[in-house]
Amino acid sequence: MIAVAFDPIYVLPLPENHRFPMEKYALLPKQLVHEGTCDPEDFFSPQTLDEHVVKAIHQKDYVNRLKRLDLDRSEVRKIGFPISQQLVEREFIIAGGTLEGALKSLQDGISFNIAGGTHHAYSTHGEAFCMLNDQAIAARYLLDHQHAKKILIIDLDVHQGNGTAEIFNTEGRVFTFSIHGQKNYPFRKEQSDWDIPLEDKTGDDVYLNVLNDTLPRLFERVDPDFVFYLSGVDVLATDRLGRLGMSLEGCKQRDEQVLKFCHKRSLPIQCSMGGGYSKDIKLIIEAHANTFRVAQRIF
Repeated sequence: MIAVAFDPIYVLPLPENHRFPMEKYALLPKQLVHEGTCDPEDFFSPQTLDEHVVKAIHQKDYVNRLKRLDLDRSEVRKIGFPISQQLVEREFIIAGGTLEGALKSLQDGISFNIAGGTHHAYSTHGEAFCMLNDQAIAARYLLDHQHAKKILIIDLDVHQGNGTAEIFNTEGRVFTFSIHGQKNYPFRKEQSDWDIPLEDKTGDDVYLNVLNDTLPRLFERVDPDFVFYLSGVDVLATDRLGRLGMSLEGCKQRDEQVLKFCHKRSLPIQCSMGGGYSKDIKLIIEAHANTFRVAQRIF
């Protein structure tokens, strides 16, 4: 069984120019059930997080003003769309889904969040459609409640997880690892514990060879007892916001490498979907669905 966080609030309407990428949150679970990769019973509706759990990661003043919709214009501009009470509530539920999934992973081995991967949210502000950092919040909770002692965050979204890197830049119990497009947003990168920037149009062979060469050294260096995986599919050559050159098959093999490493070592893993902005929504759904298919076969 694969535990999958999903709630209808994920598909709240957004401004017109941001609506298209949001379709995947409703379409992906339908596809997974239709093809038999997941059963309806695999899905759970997460609960909104308590403020104190969020404030363990995010500055108290920022969280309070976010909930009151009291951000200034420059803060809203960084987030990228007008905020509303519903969107803020959605963000708290997304983070709740990642945390609840992480706890389920401790028992079942793996969990997914249909949304999640809000890795541009800093401790003090939001950026790039991210208001709260879901995997950072969950990682802190696991540490604070003695569910994990050493956490590895593997971020393979095409964009560097700048918020995650900033949040954990002095936390020795969390190791941040990122493979991303060198010339992609964010244009001023933060320093992860290990960054591998790639040139534009990097394709399957180079990407997979880099990952295959790096994973053994990464796991030996970190020796984690829990893994968070951000499996963004904006690494595809067709992605409108990415600059790499991977194919659907290459993206699938990327997921397979990561999940096999975790399974072989009996490491619990929580996966958040991250970005995916190809023009054809079918490609986005297929790429994300491949991550679930690989997990179902391995776990």
